[in-house]
Amino acid sequence: MIARQEMEQTVERITETGMRDDVRRDIEAELASESIKLRVTDLDFYYGRFRALKGINLAIPTNRVTALIGPSGCGKSTLIRVFNRMYDLVPGARVRGSARLDGDEVTGRGVDVVMLRRRVGMVFQRPNPFPMSIYDNVAYGPRLEGAPRDLDGVVERSLRSAALWDEVKDRLKDSALALSGGQQQRLVIARVLAVEPEVILMDEPASALDPISTLKIEDLMTDLKSRYTIAIVTHNMQQAGRVSDYTAFMNMSSERHGEVVEFGRTAEIFNRPRDPRTEAYITGRFG
Repeated sequence: MIARQEMEQTVERITETGMRDDVRRDIEAELASESIKLRVTDLDFYYGRFRALKGINLAIPTNRVTALIGPSGCGKSTLIRVFNRMYDLVPGARVRGSARLDGDEVTGRGVDVVMLRRRVGMVFQRPNPFPMSIYDNVAYGPRLEGAPRDLDGVVERSLRSAALWDEVKDRLKDSALALSGGQQQRLVIARVLAVEPEVILMDEPASALDPISTLKIEDLMTDLKSRYTIAIVTHNMQQAGRVSDYTAFMNMSSERHGEVVEFGRTAEIFNRPRDPRTEAYITGRFG
């Protein structure tokens, strides 16, 4: 009977709605010393009539790694796709509310989406190299923009930044599809870096990789954050704890809308969560 009561109490807690006001106030105070790169305010996201995200409020600091964690289906991937308008590719998708990059609205009709995606790059769950050479993969973006005179230098710098240069420098003309999964993912990161973005979005970038390749991707994120703002979606709690400075816990409400429950420094979220729903997820009691 006691165990059943505890389970019912846990279910009641995890279906509460939204972020508590006291937590929201503490977050704003904590972020007062940070430069904010991306800010979401009262954002709702719809797929047709279905509201996938409800009332999202979130701030992502500059030159930090911010992890989005939470159970499957709570809208983590949908949220990061708002930042570079990937939802434009989905018929019937629409946003209500505000998402800003350096204070500039990114969801309005007059936004230059091509320029936005240059500033905000995306790395997906599975590596997606183009069916061309390693060199041409990295050079693809710069060539579209009008290839710089030192294209070779751009390719080398990007591959070095992605910790891949030493492994491929003698076979740049080989097909990118011949690389291992981990190498392909770092190549994709190099391709993003070649156009010099300000933000890198990563949607479970290591979920399809072996442990050694995963570690290389994590080390790479740590190195890159001095120059880029990074937001990563991950289901791996250990990974979030290792690589991120801040963590947002998202959950699905009883109406099946994705919501941000709690946000803060990663150490605080994992060791001293303020919301019982966050604690229940991190400790494995649900999710």
